[in-house]
Amino acid sequence: MKKLLSLLLAASMCVVLLAACGSNGSADAGKGAASSAPAASAAASGDKSADKADGDAAEVKTIESGKLIMATNAQFPPYEMVADGDGVNGTGFEGIDVEIAAAIAEKLGLELQIDDMDFDAALTAVQQGKCDIVLAGLTYTDERAQLMSFSDSYAQGVQAIIVKDGSSITGPDDLANAAMIGTQRGTTGYIYCTDDFGEDHVAAYDNGAAAVQALQNGQVDAVVIDKMPAETFAAENDGLKVLDTAYTTEDYCAAMNKDNEALTKEVNKVLAELKADGTLDQIVAKYINAQ
Repeated sequence: MKKLLSLLLAASMCVVLLAACGSNGSADAGKGAASSAPAASAAASGDKSADKADGDAAEVKTIESGKLIMATNAQFPPYEMVADGDGVNGTGFEGIDVEIAAAIAEKLGLELQIDDMDFDAALTAVQQGKCDIVLAGLTYTDERAQLMSFSDSYAQGVQAIIVKDGSSITGPDDLANAAMIGTQRGTTGYIYCTDDFGEDHVAAYDNGAAAVQALQNGQVDAVVIDKMPAETFAAENDGLKVLDTAYTTEDYCAAMNKDNEALTKEVNKVLAELKADGTLDQIVAKYINAQ
């Protein structure tokens, strides 16, 4: 399948710093079409006295001086979601990506601001210089690498398949027999499924919850989405289950504007430090254990 070639290319470009146990990520790590609705923003007051990463951190340019503006789609647990309370550093958001972004901002001596929007809108924002960084369960692809700069990989995602109890779909090969497969718009799940089964057999929804609702309503026969949110959706909705066999596996990376090479360089340095001192492991374990 063509997705296998894409994954091999992705693996050669991303250095896996951490494998998140059984993580799933909105395929492509991508989600939602661009929205005209204003993005919901929250500013986290970072510790500006924190030590900056070694190297050229002082030369890093951001859209707004003293801030690291992160775009995400906060409907992708456990990577990013709206918090019940103040969230990480008072941002109003929480999740693996949010914690990682907060650690990056602290290392660079910046204040973290999070803009919540549709997934496709987040990708457009970083390309157009409207945000500094995207962390959103984002998967590297060759096509995306032409438009934005990717960090080294910090986690591994698994594309999983959600079906109804008693479904005749028992593994990835059975998707070829599905009348319709639900995915989140713009994700690698959408890309892989349309590539393997054709656009006529794939329905794209603005978020994973909408795709799962379509499955419950009988509008699609299966949903392909990242494993961790898939498990959350299955646990919260009676009559649904996640198949044991993964559809595919991929690496998650952060993305930045291609003109900001200094930021990409510093983000990679910080990710290496967070891996080396065990911070990444602690962040992932915190959210995976809570599932």
